[in-house]
Amino acid sequence: MTRGVLRIYLGAAPGVGKTFAMLNEGWRRRDRGSDVVIGVVETHGRTNTIEQLRDLETVPRRTVTYRGTVFEDMDLEAIIQRRPDICLVDELAHTNPPGSKNTKRWQDIHDLLDSGIDVISTVNIQHLESLNDVVERITGVAQRETVPDVVVRAADQIELVDMSPEALRRRMAHGNIYPPERIDTALANYFRIGNLGALRELALLWVADRVEESLQDYLEHHGIVEPWETRERVVVAITGDAGSDALIRRAARMAGRRRGELVGVHVAPSDGLRSRSDSSDGLNASRILVTQLGGRYREIVADDRARALVDFARAEHATQLVIGSGPERGWRDRLFGSFARRVIAMSGSMDVHVISVTPTGSSNDSDRPDGLPAGEAGTATTGTPSTTGTTSPDPTRAARSGRSTRRASRTLGHQRLLSAWAMVAVGLPALIAVLVPFRERLAVATTLLVLLAFVLAVAAVGGRRISVVAALIAAIAENWFFVEPVGTLTIGNNQNVVALFVFVLVAVTVGTLVERTAKRANEVGRVRAEAEALARSSATLAGETDPVPGLLDQIRTVFSFDGTAVLGRTNDGWSVIAGSGDTVPQRPDDGEAFELPSADPALDHMLVVNGRRLGIDDRRILHVLATQLAVGLESRRLSGEAETAQVLSQVDSVRTALLRAVSHDLRSPLAAIKTYVTGLLATDVSWTPDQVHETLTEIDGETDRLNRVVGNLLDASRLEAGITAVSLCATSVQDVVWSAVGNFGPAVVVRIGDTTPPALADPA
Repeated sequence: MTRGVLRIYLGAAPGVGKTFAMLNEGWRRRDRGSDVVIGVVETHGRTNTIEQLRDLETVPRRTVTYRGTVFEDMDLEAIIQRRPDICLVDELAHTNPPGSKNTKRWQDIHDLLDSGIDVISTVNIQHLESLNDVVERITGVAQRETVPDVVVRAADQIELVDMSPEALRRRMAHGNIYPPERIDTALANYFRIGNLGALRELALLWVADRVEESLQDYLEHHGIVEPWETRERVVVAITGDAGSDALIRRAARMAGRRRGELVGVHVAPSDGLRSRSDSSDGLNASRILVTQLGGRYREIVADDRARALVDFARAEHATQLVIGSGPERGWRDRLFGSFARRVIAMSGSMDVHVISVTPTGSSNDSDRPDGLPAGEAGTATTGTPSTTGTTSPDPTRAARSGRSTRRASRTLGHQRLLSAWAMVAVGLPALIAVLVPFRERLAVATTLLVLLAFVLAVAAVGGRRISVVAALIAAIAENWFFVEPVGTLTIGNNQNVVALFVFVLVAVTVGTLVERTAKRANEVGRVRAEAEALARSSATLAGETDPVPGLLDQIRTVFSFDGTAVLGRTNDGWSVIAGSGDTVPQRPDDGEAFELPSADPALDHMLVVNGRRLGIDDRRILHVLATQLAVGLESRRLSGEAETAQVLSQVDSVRTALLRAVSHDLRSPLAAIKTYVTGLLATDVSWTPDQVHETLTEIDGETDRLNRVVGNLLDASRLEAGITAVSLCATSVQDVVWSAVGNFGPAVVVRIGDTTPPALADPA
């Protein structure tokens, strides 16, 4: 069955004439012979619209009772049973009453299109999901009924119903839109000149983007090669706070204007601790909004959020990166640089858009590890990217000390290490300066305990290596300033030597325990964060027809693999069924392999990952994900079998219909031949030579006719098998038409001009 065609009339505001234009088009189609019905038209009591309905057939609405209230709405099932050529359905973004088959009217329209019915509909620009917040800021009115942009963009035809703000206000003043008691209020609020002008500009820009898409499709379809820019991919950083919705919509508009792809990403901290705004409800709402706007949602786990965000954007080949930022707050932003500044510094040639957000409430945004305060979107500013990007140091070229530093920074975090070094560089000299004036009255044991307490604090913050440095500096300072003889490194009492040695040993031991504890906590937190990220992303993948590619992509991004692949065993070795990443494994030896369980013993599938070594917890999670992949592969196999069965069913239906159609053509010449032959064989009838010749001529003609019918059936079988050869030549249109309709006799009248040129075709 051929899918129906969707035509949408788009307006900038109520009253521009969308419904009127839809009804006019319905009348034009009806005058041309199409079967047109009205599924639902909202006249809003407007006289001109009611008159335009005239006598177009209207499918009666169904009634739904909900909590004592009776609702009337479009009867979807009745329209599908009626099966018109064209159905007029007003207000695309309308929400259906409770108890309906679909939640939204645009979903009903999809069902009509799937049934082969063409649909003409209407929608206003303020109902588009990506422009919802912009329209609210312009008009001050929040639109509760929205439709995803991807639904409108997928329409076969979009026509803008345009009207100048002045003309629309005159129409309002004449009472053609709202009743008299609402006119003054509407003109003073929503229908102000500025509001209407801004809405009109939004509509024009949106339609212009759609026209550009159609032009690109035309160029690609006709093989026209032009120096067009590559596809835009916009990555937006999501935190789950109130400002995330504004960032997502802004990024969606950027991607939509360039016909690009939208990717939303949330970077979760590897220690498993969320910032105040990283709520599950907020992230789930952001995930749903990204998918509604036609984008993809991903979550990754990392210690350095800025670095992870830039690396993810590079891995996705993003052309634009959208982040939110507020004013610098707290000593950490001033000392280490704000989140936005660090992203810009690492972005290289990538465009970074920093969207200003206004803090709300009394929360201390400086506590946020990503530097993004909660709030609504404010003024947009564009961060200037750095001219050269920074890259992570190559571990194969780094010195052993460099590797140790990176391991410590991954375990404890850069800010903790810097804080510990600051304590050693500033706090330790200050403490010694405070103790020196009292050294005559303080025993060596007392000063040693004070310094030990400070070194233990450094160890608790910075771990083993910094604690060793602090302990050595403190021991030297103790020996120089407090141990006799003062002012030298000589130790006169052996007990003081033992005390200093134990001092250093205790500091190193505590630092080692702190580092190990932090490492274990990081491992547990990372596993928890990865599990939460995968669980949240699985909710998105669950609704996809084929979840295998998306699940592979999610595994790669969450675990920071270079490549992932599902391999299937063949007679020649292994083949890639699905893959993700820059280095997709081609065989199990290219990385670590996990066997995928299957209900069919004949199927042998493997999940292969490469790019990093896996820990025990990573393997445990991947084993669970391997089971999900196996379910996805089984779902794909069953879907393929169902599609094959559907195709075979359609082929059988076509074959049955074809046999029914040609049965008459087969019986008619056979009956005529049988009649003529029986008459010639009859002994009680005398035939003149002319009659015998005429009868044999008819038998010869009917035999040729039967031969053509059988040949057509054989050609149909060859067409199905794909082995029919088409021979194009100059063909007389008159001959082809007469051979097709000649058997109908005088019931069919055909007129073909004598000057009709021959057609390039296969006569058969």
